[in-house]
Amino acid sequence: MAQVRVLQKTMALLPASSTAATNNSDTRTAGCLLVGIPGLEHLHTWLSIPFFTMYVAALAGNGILICVILSRPSLHEPMYIFLSMLAGADVMLATATMPKVLANFWLGSSHISFDGCLTQMFFIHFLFVADSAVLLAMAFDRYVAICSPLRYATILTGPVIGKIAAAALTRSFIIMFPAVFLLKRLHYCRVNIIAHTFCEHMGIARLSCSDISVNVWYGLAAALLSTGLDVTLIAVSYTHILQAVFHLPSREARSKALSTCGSHVCVILLFYIPALFSVFAYRFGGRRIPRYVHILLANLYVVIPPMLNPIIYGVRTRPILEGAKQMFSNLVKEFN
Repeated sequence: MAQVRVLQKTMALLPASSTAATNNSDTRTAGCLLVGIPGLEHLHTWLSIPFFTMYVAALAGNGILICVILSRPSLHEPMYIFLSMLAGADVMLATATMPKVLANFWLGSSHISFDGCLTQMFFIHFLFVADSAVLLAMAFDRYVAICSPLRYATILTGPVIGKIAAAALTRSFIIMFPAVFLLKRLHYCRVNIIAHTFCEHMGIARLSCSDISVNVWYGLAAALLSTGLDVTLIAVSYTHILQAVFHLPSREARSKALSTCGSHVCVILLFYIPALFSVFAYRFGGRRIPRYVHILLANLYVVIPPMLNPIIYGVRTRPILEGAKQMFSNLVKEFN
């Protein structure tokens, strides 16, 4: 009943032409309507300001991070290569969501074609799984560097890094591509309103009149076999890393290792905690957690980690901080 009331309120807020399209057209031809954040429609303009600021900061920060790593040969090491992969995935993840969110908030551009909605859904989930795989690769990099330092250069060679990147992309594609066909096979009702700011798997599936139990179980299995497995392996890696760190003979070496790993742990927590909280709140929060809280969290976990990751690495990683200073210094000299 709560969802029905949300849809009724949304219908009342939509223009007459949009309402007619919703009532008289099939979802596949009429497309979908993204209503934004139900219950906070009057705050959309104000909410757009922090979202826009975080998005621009994410683009600028990750862009600078990638430029610094690519321009300095001394940073062409596995740790920084994986970091540049993470920055690239972060930029694409934020870009897959924020432009449409901001267009909705500023221009009332809530309509999206059905195929466009499927495409956005695919890239959001694909990039999230790829991000998770890169974080696992970074944990593996730190594990080898600290637990087997003498074999580091022979284990993480250029070809191995390329294979890890290819495996991450292939796994993400294999996991998420079937979701498109699982959504396409469904029969859709006339209601095409998605109470969200962007298209996601279960939001599209709930527009259907068909049985969506396969979609529910597939989504759960995909999450467990990708993100759930990655979190477990990352936890195991850092357990071994901490054991090795505290057995290092030099206090300076322990401090340096903990500082490097601390940056990684901060990034991991920023990525997983909001996402997992959003997922569990959405599935198990019920009526105790308002719908707008779920959607705000969903938007925050696609823009806050991309915004903060460059800051964390820039502040805590000296070679990147020095590289950024040198890059800006060179730019100033060129303009002068």
